[in-house]
Amino acid sequence: MSHTAELIAVGTELLLGNIANTDAQMLSQGLSALGINVYYHTVVGDNPDRLRAAVELAKTRADIIITTGGLGPTCDDLTKNVLADCFGKKLVFHAPSARRIEDFFRRLHPDRPMTENNYQQAMLPEGCTVLDNDWGTAPGVAFEADGVGVIMLPGPPRECKAMFTHRVIPYLKELADGVIVSRTLKLFGIGESAMEAQLRERMNAMTNPTLAPYAKEGECELRITAKAADDETAHALIAPVEADLKAHFGPLVYGVDVPSLEAAVFALLKEKGLTLGTAESCTGGLVAKRMTDLAGVSSVFRGGVVSYATEVKHTVLGVDQGLLDQYGAVSEQVARAMAEGARKVLGCDLAISTTGVAGPDPDERGNPVGLVFIGLATPDGTWVRKVNLSMGRQRIRHIAASHGFDLARRYLTGLELK
Repeated sequence: MSHTAELIAVGTELLLGNIANTDAQMLSQGLSALGINVYYHTVVGDNPDRLRAAVELAKTRADIIITTGGLGPTCDDLTKNVLADCFGKKLVFHAPSARRIEDFFRRLHPDRPMTENNYQQAMLPEGCTVLDNDWGTAPGVAFEADGVGVIMLPGPPRECKAMFTHRVIPYLKELADGVIVSRTLKLFGIGESAMEAQLRERMNAMTNPTLAPYAKEGECELRITAKAADDETAHALIAPVEADLKAHFGPLVYGVDVPSLEAAVFALLKEKGLTLGTAESCTGGLVAKRMTDLAGVSSVFRGGVVSYATEVKHTVLGVDQGLLDQYGAVSEQVARAMAEGARKVLGCDLAISTTGVAGPDPDERGNPVGLVFIGLATPDGTWVRKVNLSMGRQRIRHIAASHGFDLARRYLTGLELK
């Protein structure tokens, strides 16, 4: 199987900044999980000469070329024409794809006739593998020529993601000699540079499996990838590395192959039959939002209070006015009282509180931007974590919310809370 890829996004709207190239991010993440290195991203407008030049360059430096966009029915949808020409292939009419397009239009617009130009989407490179599109009209295409694997996908992100997941991944795995398996450890509480410094020599010495670090917003990932004849052998290669990393980083590892900190907390709450609530000031409801973004979370999440104003902390959450006057809203004492008040008001087992200065300026007491106190009230007591964050208002709010989830995760797994 090829091991280096170049992504070519086709569309003038991308160059103009009218839309973001989210397809490239999704594809890079997916290819990395398959052990395929993405060395170049290219964006080209709807111009056949410039697209042809980009493809010819990609042929010299990649084993796999994946294009997105330019497969539709209009005159500026030229990707198939240009790619076919670059690899010396004729475009031929593919009747099964035409029938699928007709069926799609009948289902979507039963009272509207399909225009003739839609049949352009059924003109495909001769001898290609057709990647059926159950999420739109334009079929995807895959073929091998000149020592390069070529895959063409539709541009709309919903279609592109579904096509990659359900068509491209199986296609690439079928071409592979053996299997590629990955496991991703998620860590919170350590920066990428610190993590990489501890693992640099080990990573450089590894060949199979390999180990790669990734930085996320306020957290890190370690992806272990193994290549083997079968899944069982690949997992056997990964297992000792995974165990060693868990032992090395200990409580900083909050999960393996889990989507997020909040998802890990959700699973633990559900497993233990406990409920959660929130009392938020500087995060403005972000903790609650991240929880309620998860499907099925109503079974564990009771609700939240956004106590942005000081008087709301007192009147709704029951924070003692004396604490507010003496220590101010941004303090360990108030964070503790907010969390305990939320447990009472919301009738939940655990409550997360946040109070701090997200910026852009210090508060009226001179507390600096980035100072945040995060509380966790539980049946066994209340804990407060003080953090000093930086790099902008949105990042401060996001990482403060993550600290709340980390406190809950530590409590639910019996780890030390600090």
